[in-house]
Amino acid sequence: MANRLETLSGWGRFPVARCPVAEPSDRAAAARAVAESGPFAPRGLGRSYGDAALNPRGVLSTLRLDRMIDFDPESGALTCEAGVSLADIVATFLPRGWFPAVTPGTKFVTVGGMIAADVHGKNHHRDGSFSSCLEWVDLALADGRVARCSRRENPALFAATCGGMGLTGLVLAARFRLRPVETDRIRQETLLAPDVDAAMELFDASRDWTYSVAWIDCLATGGALGRSILYRGEHARRDELSVPRDLFPLRRRTLRVPCDAPSAALNRWSVRAFNEVYWRRARPGAEIVGVEPFFYPLDAVLGWNRVYGSGGFLQWQCALPRAAGREGLRALLGRIAASGRASFLAVLKGFGAGGGGPLSFPVEGWTLALDFKADPAVLGLLSELDAVVADHGGRLYLAKDARMSAALLRSGYPALAEFQAQRRARGAAKFSSLLSQRLGL
Repeated sequence: MANRLETLSGWGRFPVARCPVAEPSDRAAAARAVAESGPFAPRGLGRSYGDAALNPRGVLSTLRLDRMIDFDPESGALTCEAGVSLADIVATFLPRGWFPAVTPGTKFVTVGGMIAADVHGKNHHRDGSFSSCLEWVDLALADGRVARCSRRENPALFAATCGGMGLTGLVLAARFRLRPVETDRIRQETLLAPDVDAAMELFDASRDWTYSVAWIDCLATGGALGRSILYRGEHARRDELSVPRDLFPLRRRTLRVPCDAPSAALNRWSVRAFNEVYWRRARPGAEIVGVEPFFYPLDAVLGWNRVYGSGGFLQWQCALPRAAGREGLRALLGRIAASGRASFLAVLKGFGAGGGGPLSFPVEGWTLALDFKADPAVLGLLSELDAVVADHGGRLYLAKDARMSAALLRSGYPALAEFQAQRRARGAAKFSSLLSQRLGL
């Protein structure tokens, strides 16, 4: 298995590292590579935003582990290898009436990556994170042995792997459930919230809806602080469509960002103008939309991360417990608005109960995701936001992180010691990334 040298980054394009990459051709070869390798970071499609899949000493790619193994049409359980992409799963099973039970905001991720990040979606308040639909994982351990992990078999290792950022072993294969759907459409309802308090009330009023998410204007101030557009949705039934769905199959156009945008293109004025137009163009009401624009709006713009320029961007996502959510969100939004720092993509969601592994991100309450162009000036603002999160008992998402401190990790993840104990017990030090080295995992 030959190594090649590549310049890699996460989706945020910051930081960048020169890494030798190995790409085993099957599960047996992958397990042997684990046993024979020195320290390395597992990597799928590279859609974590920061440094979770980078290691200058070695990267082990799962992209050739791309086989679907078995599907049970009675239960909706799919067995597949770690490198299978969510895009392939949707393309294969949606026409057959099945859709992922939990999906993040992009389909360009692998199954192994979804497990490592314990991804969540717009339905976390109802259905939890990806681990809630995960039945088992086959994990290559440090010595190359393969362990089947589930809630009954190796349960502590299973929990540590879900959200463990690839640091407990190399995911080889997994079995998880899809949900039955009647159509490839979503019945969407759009609601306007004049401020963040109203947005939180709308989320609470939408808890019976399967999906809910809000775009939030982080540059609005005063009485409009945190004004939002909330989208909630359900999978459309056949009888809700005005025409037979097969007569009008959806054809989604994709665009491509051809080059890096000028570094000055995203600034407080351009983003403020965009936010104003986006707010004013929103039309409250109900409509039928496709699953692609509802779940994966940014996937229609290939290479959208180039909008931030060649220096990349920092994604920052926090979770705040429900009891502190209102005060914490207002404090965060107040600091962002006062700074004038432009967050082009700002998303607010409600979380249900956590219940994942020791490093699984969700806690019952709220999550706010923001992005900022990577430059030295933004680091001070992010440190201020970190302090607000710590003061309100919150945490940051490891899959989005490129600069969190070890102290914030310890305060935000009280079960961290359980995760580290599993790492020690399994001799998993060779599973290593720039993220794990930075945070002392």
